[in-house]
Amino acid sequence: MQRLIGLPAIALGLCFGLAAVPSSAAEPDPDTAGWQQAIDSFIEEMAGKHQFSAAALRWVFAQVKPRPGIIRAMTAPATARPWYEFRAAHVNRSLIEGGVSFWRRHAAALARARREYGVPEEIVVATIGIETRYGRHTGSFRVLDALATLAFQHPPRAEFFRRELEEYLLLARESGFDPLGVRGSYAGAIGIPQFLPSSYRAYAVDFDRDGKRDLVASAADAIGSVAHYYHRFGWKEGEAATVPASVGGDLDTAGAGTIRPDTPVGELRRRGITPLAPLPDDALAAFFTVEGESGPEYWIGLNNFYVVTRYNRSINYAMAVLELADELHAAMRRPGPAPRPRTPEGARRSGETPGEGSAAPGPAPGPPRGSYCRAKATRWSSSSRMPIRSPMAWL
Repeated sequence: MQRLIGLPAIALGLCFGLAAVPSSAAEPDPDTAGWQQAIDSFIEEMAGKHQFSAAALRWVFAQVKPRPGIIRAMTAPATARPWYEFRAAHVNRSLIEGGVSFWRRHAAALARARREYGVPEEIVVATIGIETRYGRHTGSFRVLDALATLAFQHPPRAEFFRRELEEYLLLARESGFDPLGVRGSYAGAIGIPQFLPSSYRAYAVDFDRDGKRDLVASAADAIGSVAHYYHRFGWKEGEAATVPASVGGDLDTAGAGTIRPDTPVGELRRRGITPLAPLPDDALAAFFTVEGESGPEYWIGLNNFYVVTRYNRSINYAMAVLELADELHAAMRRPGPAPRPRTPEGARRSGETPGEGSAAPGPAPGPPRGSYCRAKATRWSSSSRMPIRSPMAWL
């Protein structure tokens, strides 16, 4: 059985340990009938469906309170900002320099992930950079509080987060950690790559081969898990992800914004959407727009773009991952410190390939990569160590 490290651990078959509960003095009194009824119903379901101890779960949930700040954060996500603002916050000098440093420190794991899963180093590094600044900011919310708040106090996505809460408790039981001791994002995402519990259970891998799937403390496990995730969702090695497009003057773009590539490029051409790079007519694509500083930008998204949106279903997020990946690939080909990023309107539209214009860029190892968002995209083809005081067990 695989276990996690970097998390407060308790032995399977024993009771839940005591965990410190953050003060809720600044939060409103959450004692509402709806909250308690929802918890009671969930506990009954977990006991019947997964044979949890209802008494143990009641003990745990007695220490959980809804956090209104989590609801506020969910209703105003950062990915909802205009693209040009989101890009400036996520494709910048700090993230490029940090990404180069992370890549150099973990080059062996990144290269092995590429060999085993076919996902380029820059895509993995960019994803981790945008998620947690390369593991520096993994979240301060107690995961159980976050998931319970969203499952029982946020009706628009209650069903989704109720399932994630179920997955989280199963993950805790399987891995032997204290569910009250883990912190993550306001949405309940965990560790360096910010996996939700269902993704943790399904896609996390023990990439450092120490017998544990540890996304909290093991950069190697995080690297392998991100690559494995993209591989499982269908990343195609050597293919472009997006291509800029031009549109006819009378084109109705009201429907732009879809992300599933299910329209042949030939059909897009007949509608007045012209890819600014060679694409075969039978390639499946999506047409979308983003908000640039000077007006709308038009893009064609291909399979690999869609795969990145499986990590976060935001066009802005996927575009930032791909553009940061381009910048990281270029920076790794240049000697010396990481360069400043190119302007948003510059190289990615001019068709400049990574390394052009730099001092002695040198060839990149392996097949050419790093043109995910450019016109020249020809490659389409222990807090719980206190004495245990509850006699209740998991099972």
